[in-house]
Amino acid sequence: MNSAFLATSDIVNFKDQNIATLAEQLASDKNNKTEIAKACFNYVRDEIMHTGDFNMLLTTCGASDVLAHKTGWCYAKSHLLCALLRANNIPCGFSYQRLSVNDDGAPYSLHGLNALYLDEYGWFKVDARGNRDGKDGKSKMFTEFIAGQDSYAFALNPEFDEYNMDEVLEKPLTNVVDALMTYTTSDEMRQNFPDV
Repeated sequence: MNSAFLATSDIVNFKDQNIATLAEQLASDKNNKTEIAKACFNYVRDEIMHTGDFNMLLTTCGASDVLAHKTGWCYAKSHLLCALLRANNIPCGFSYQRLSVNDDGAPYSLHGLNALYLDEYGWFKVDARGNRDGKDGKSKMFTEFIAGQDSYAFALNPEFDEYNMDEVLEKPLTNVVDALMTYTTSDEMRQNFPDV
């Protein structure tokens, strides 16, 4: 296993005390890495508000900022999930989908998610984007953690050239990080979603 999938960084900053403490709490009563991974996934999915869905004003990027403000776009949520998994010695990387912003062709945007590795299953993708629409607690973005199975919040529409990026990356894409760091309000971000 490439050690880069367990590394800390400015974005995946799991040495931050708040992340380290949360990672330990999420793992405390679990029997194995699969249970730990599921607990980390559920926390990010359910406790971190998706910036767009909840009309949050702030755009976050680094894992510690996402945790501190309890909000993030899909990309930022994937940064926090990666940090929590790596803090628990579970290899994690980044993956993306290319989706139509308005479900009708151009313009397009990347959608951020994670891939993680468990010995019993190998690599599989998980999408902790968010599961609440403010009405019944669930929406079309609801995803479950099923060990060994890829799970996506968005189904692809090949008619509009949407696709999954198959590669598992050690670090988030530079243009994704640049967008999150440059466009600090949600309105700015909506006008400048990163693409390939």
